[in-house]
Amino acid sequence: MNTDILKTTKKSLFIKLSALSTASIIILISFIIWLCYPRLIALNLLIVTDVLIAIATLLFLMSFLFIMNMLFNLANITIFSFLDKYIFNFINTIFPLIILWGKIFNISRREIERSFIALNNYILTHRKIKVNASDLLVISPHCLQLASCPHKITHNINNCKRCNQCTIGPLITMSERLGFHFRVATGGTLARKIAKELRPKMVLAIACERDLTSGIQDVYPLPAAGVLNIRPNGPCYNTTVDLKLVEETIKQFIK
Repeated sequence: MNTDILKTTKKSLFIKLSALSTASIIILISFIIWLCYPRLIALNLLIVTDVLIAIATLLFLMSFLFIMNMLFNLANITIFSFLDKYIFNFINTIFPLIILWGKIFNISRREIERSFIALNNYILTHRKIKVNASDLLVISPHCLQLASCPHKITHNINNCKRCNQCTIGPLITMSERLGFHFRVATGGTLARKIAKELRPKMVLAIACERDLTSGIQDVYPLPAAGVLNIRPNGPCYNTTVDLKLVEETIKQFIK
């Protein structure tokens, strides 16, 4: 796998599917209003119709602004930057519908997730988020550790002997050199627990597309960037990561 694949991933794919998803919601609401309108008039419930129309109009305006905000982020334009902190609420709400439209157009979930991660990383960079190294938490999956290694590091990374047969040792060394927190998690539940205990101001996660996508949404509003792992042996087994890319990404966000 290309270790720099997120840079070549089309961020616009996620925006297009987001626009299609919101448009389908608005069309559905409009259709429901159209169906109900004669009956509501007959029951003298015109005010209900007015409320539904107002909701549909508000939804349209909000969706339009959020879509435009994502486009402007890609173009480095800050017209709607006040919406940045709410953008993930919007994305989380429509994400299931985005996946559904992806299936309809034969776009794989992995491709959509990759586009989401690339867009997320770009937005964080565009927002110029900078934290002290001590306020950054880097979390990696346990599958970065060699499967045959007898040393358990998920609860204590200092158990690592730094034999350099996997990337855990170099990541620990990097954390000591740059000053960020580094932890290994067996899944999303443990990762969220670690984040809750350490209370970082930002998270950088190393994982596959699925885990990065869910993790970014789970820790919101805490900003979280993602780096894809490399899976030469398939998912969740003796994976690795581009250490140079990890360090470059970290240095983008630390002061």
